Amino acid sequence: MPIDATPQMRIGELAERSGRSVHAIRWYEAQGLLPGVVRNAAGRRLYSERHVGWLELMDRLRTTGMSIAQMKAYTALVMQGRRTLPQRQQQLAAHRAQVEARIAEWKAALKQLDRKLAFYADWVAQGERPPMDPQGRPLPRKPKTLKR
Repeated sequence: MPIDATPQMRIGELAERSGRSVHAIRWYEAQGLLPGVVRNAAGRRLYSERHVGWLELMDRLRTTGMSIAQMKAYTALVMQGRRTLPQRQQQLAAHRAQVEARIAEWKAALKQLDRKLAFYADWVAQGERPPMDPQGRPLPRKPKTLKR
């Protein structure tokens, strides 16, 4: 079933449906990041169901580190229509590659945090600092021998 693109929602309803505040929606529009907003005869903004999905995309792009300038460039391409499909695809593919690289960095950082947490857990459990190699990495403990 196609999404209804007929503008019929006011900003309060869009805020409720999208989970964003009225203030955030107005900010997106002021930045030129909310295309296709029309006004009714009274001058009130009207939004369509597509705006709900668009706001979700904009939030995801921000969350993944896309700059406002890049988001504006992407939005400008969308507003130019179908002829910009290859450029939009290229821009999002480049951003995806950056996200993948950032995820790899975060995974490496997470591994280091896990090692540090294991180090502290060992220290707490044993009551003494674990042995370390010259690079500051924990060494396996030698088994304690029982004294008679």
